[in-house]
Amino acid sequence: MRQTAHIALWQRKSVRQAAMMTVVYILVIMGLVVVMIPFGWMIATSLKPLSQTFEYPPSWLPRPVQWRNYVDGWNYMPFTLYLKNTVIITALGMLGQVGVSAIVAYAFARMKAPGRDFLFLLVLSNLMLPAQVTMIPRFVLFRTLGWVNTFKPLIVPIFFGGGAFPIFLLRQFYMTIPLELDDAARIDGCSRFGIFWRILLPLSKPALGTVAIFSFFWRWNDFMGPLIYLKSPRLRTLALALAFFRDETGGTLVPWNLMMAVSLLVALPCLLVFFFFQRFFVEGIALTGIKG
Repeated sequence: MRQTAHIALWQRKSVRQAAMMTVVYILVIMGLVVVMIPFGWMIATSLKPLSQTFEYPPSWLPRPVQWRNYVDGWNYMPFTLYLKNTVIITALGMLGQVGVSAIVAYAFARMKAPGRDFLFLLVLSNLMLPAQVTMIPRFVLFRTLGWVNTFKPLIVPIFFGGGAFPIFLLRQFYMTIPLELDDAARIDGCSRFGIFWRILLPLSKPALGTVAIFSFFWRWNDFMGPLIYLKSPRLRTLALALAFFRDETGGTLVPWNLMMAVSLLVALPCLLVFFFFQRFFVEGIALTGIKG
């Protein structure tokens, strides 16, 4: 009798767990559908003729499918030049942010110095400041230096700090690595830089990959920075160029099908980066501790 009661209890728990998982999957699928509807509409619009963009009732299927919209949209403005500008800013920004953040986080996690914890709290306090608070002082500073209408305000500052969030992320990850590894390397004659370069960096690939992914997204999609500092049309980035897409029509009918095609091309690198490197992203977040 007792064994039968245990079996019945186990069966009831299994049924409840299956019901709960079914509800969770249904909610996830519903959320996915809600998120994917705008993206699907953008893809459909990018393949339509202009006459079908605002037809009523709306149709999801283009008639006919016009793949040439992607070529025409890309050639509508000098997007190849804008792609080059975006790649320069993104690549140099990623290099600076990953490299500098790794070094600064190593100092906060492994090196003992008076006021270290206070300085770390000071760095974290930057996360509490809205970007609008420092926007005007930064612009005045860069205008005084003569950097307005150049890429320097978007690249150089990152090499003098690396950003509060990447420093916090890497510092927390470093603190999960046992200090005994440092002691063993020091006994073997390894310097502080050698410990950082040969031990911590190889073990921190998931966290470094996470910082690199975040840095790529921040700079590839950055709109406010280029809008403030880049005045010349030839210096525009892709995100900024999309905002000026409608202005290029000169007040005539906006080619929304071409705009959707270019928007999809601009968003494609972000989708590919996350798709191929999501393993590093998930591992970096999962392995980053809350120690300290």
